[in-house]
Amino acid sequence: MYTFDHDLFLALNFDGGDLLDRAMLWISGTPMWIPLYLLIFYLIQRQYGWRALAFFILLLAATMGLADLVAGIFKHSGPLGDLLPQFEPRWRPMFTPELEGLAISPDSLRVLRDGALIENPLVHVPQEALGGRFGTVSAHASTTCALCLLAVCTIRKRWFTILMIVCTLLICYSRIYLAKHFPMDLFWGALLGILLGWIGYLLFFRYFCRAQKRVQ
Repeated sequence: MYTFDHDLFLALNFDGGDLLDRAMLWISGTPMWIPLYLLIFYLIQRQYGWRALAFFILLLAATMGLADLVAGIFKHSGPLGDLLPQFEPRWRPMFTPELEGLAISPDSLRVLRDGALIENPLVHVPQEALGGRFGTVSAHASTTCALCLLAVCTIRKRWFTILMIVCTLLICYSRIYLAKHFPMDLFWGALLGILLGWIGYLLFFRYFCRAQKRVQ
């Protein structure tokens, strides 16, 4: 599995130049999320009203917060990162010596990357993307997929569904381009996000629809 994962990562990771580096850093960062949040909130309010929007925001915060928390447990990071001490997380691709054909430790590779001391590297890593140690499970994939599924199932508009899927795929791919995650890191994160997003969706319709019936 690791061999397949490594090969797939190397096939997807490449040096796209400074312009693409900056684009992927932007896609992977917070600015990419703000317009999506505003659009989602606007559509929810227009379709269901202010009370539903308030409930949706609470569910979204809980769903994405839990997705990030669980991903952090597997990566041994965050407030509950010590719950799985026996689980050995994977180093990020940028700190995986096997990808460069080097017989050194991941920490030694970190030092080489920080000093830009690797000539003709096989893995493209924008200098601004350096950071973090472990990549399993991807918190970006889990939180983004949770947001995507919860919003898409709630809003149910074809153009919005396409938009959210494209944005989610772009965000997930940016993590490969920036050498932050292997494809399987994203796969497990996506599964986690989809599960939590579906639970959030069920809660929205169960409790909000009940509240609407009581009012009526």
